[in-house]
Amino acid sequence: MTPQLLFYILIAIIVFNFIFDQVLDALNAKHFNDKLPEELADVYKDAEYQRSQAYKKTNYQFGIITSTFSLLLTLAFFFLDGFAYVDEMARNTSDNPIIIALVFFGIILFASDILTTPFSYYSTFVIEEKFGFNKTTKATFFLDKLKGWLMGAVLGGGILALIIWFYQLTGSDFWIYAWAMVTVFSIVMNMFYSRLIVPLFNKQTPLEEGSLRHKIEAYAKNVGFQIDKIFIIDGSKRSTKANAYFSGFGKEKRITLYDTLVNDLEEEEIVAVLAHEVGHYKRKHIIYNLSLSVITTGITLWVLSLLVNNPLLSQALGVEETSFHIGLIAFGILYTPISEITGLLMSLLSRKFEYQADNFAKETYAALPLISSLKKLSSNSLSNLTPHPAYVFFHYSHPSLAQRIFNLKNKR
Repeated sequence: MTPQLLFYILIAIIVFNFIFDQVLDALNAKHFNDKLPEELADVYKDAEYQRSQAYKKTNYQFGIITSTFSLLLTLAFFFLDGFAYVDEMARNTSDNPIIIALVFFGIILFASDILTTPFSYYSTFVIEEKFGFNKTTKATFFLDKLKGWLMGAVLGGGILALIIWFYQLTGSDFWIYAWAMVTVFSIVMNMFYSRLIVPLFNKQTPLEEGSLRHKIEAYAKNVGFQIDKIFIIDGSKRSTKANAYFSGFGKEKRITLYDTLVNDLEEEEIVAVLAHEVGHYKRKHIIYNLSLSVITTGITLWVLSLLVNNPLLSQALGVEETSFHIGLIAFGILYTPISEITGLLMSLLSRKFEYQADNFAKETYAALPLISSLKKLSSNSLSNLTPHPAYVFFHYSHPSLAQRIFNLKNKR
């Protein structure tokens, strides 16, 4: 294989992914006006349903613009030898491969983020504002950007530096040490994410004593689930959309409720949502997901170790000198079809887990408050109630609302 042929293979993968996503989006958009299933007829009032339709169409049209811009930007970077240019800039800063790689990725990621920030800004302050979701101030928006850059530099840069260091020390065996390091990092993040990362962006306060806390604690005791850490997060600082999640395990497990969720739902509905989250823990979904993530990471790093030193990867991107960071870029694109397949399998498993968590909530609490909470949350976020089955199959980590309600009503 020649470097030129590999170059066009990389381009073909990028273009195919773009076309595939556009086809799925178009199929999904054609179903926006489908008649609502009978069990979902009460989710929206007429005015709200029209607003939901407008929100979906606006996001669809904006998505075409942003994804097309991203494709054109990427193709221009490829055909104008952008990687070779940035690589030369990085090599002018140091002779150390680790520093060169950090500068290389820093330039590309920072420039990419700067170029796409206007789209993010428009989405937040025009689209989300127009439909009544946005609560983010401009100061918060740009401060979040700054914090994101700093976190990316410290965490992403630190991990990349260690991986290249392992590569320098051990050659093709680097993947073993990198795998161990990423595994430890994943476990630590799963355990301490809410304690270490969330406070950088949001304020968390313990749920106060009162009727809601007593109902939650009574339910937890009934199902043998010890939980002392129940927090309210100020999600309304950025959006009116609601959420709840479970994080950590062992003594670090905690349940976090968005303040918007507490404001939008009745207490019985909140407990039903929490019962769903407890179901994830009881069914060991967190452990399964973490284990599968560790396995797929190990496989990816092993395949990377087989290819990253191949000079073809660097030459295909216009860089004559074989280097880890250039090989990593080319490998990431070549590996896309495999990562898409593993991502699809993970989504299938995720949807299965959601059904299991719903069933757990039904069996240990009640189905009706969970159904009513799902309907309210969908209505408040102007969710698409008639997604195309293919779009659900390839993109949804959760079953559609209609599928979840059918399951809750018919599961024995």
